[in-house]
Amino acid sequence: MNIVLWAMQWLFGIYWLAIGVVHFIVPPGLPAPMSWMYELSPELHAISGTLEILGGLGLLLPALFKRAVFLVPLAALGLAGVMGAAMIWHVQHESFAQTGPLNITIAAIMLFIAWGRWKLRPHTPRVQATAPESPVTA
Repeated sequence: MNIVLWAMQWLFGIYWLAIGVVHFIVPPGLPAPMSWMYELSPELHAISGTLEILGGLGLLLPALFKRAVFLVPLAALGLAGVMGAAMIWHVQHESFAQTGPLNITIAAIMLFIAWGRWKLRPHTPRVQATAPESPVTA
């Protein structure tokens, strides 16, 4: 199970980083399933892109460096929240029929990663070696 969770973390960490960057550059000629990106306001692009980049980094860096590993499930939960907000936006803009199944699937995967890294197979933080205390001389 640990290998599955690692693979999902890497895959979705890179996915979220890439999608977050796309929010800031919004290239012309995106494929039809992503044409909704042209309808987002600059503020929503900035908020969503920032959250997605931070979430992607949160899936990868704490686990990779074994520091603040508690952030991995929190990043996954946050990204599930981003998907929830995306679903609300798509319902309001009548594009949920096109994007809804993918949004639901990605949100479910993020919740699985959060549960997996919180309860099932949590990352273990790096053990810090402590120097032996020197005797105090008077």
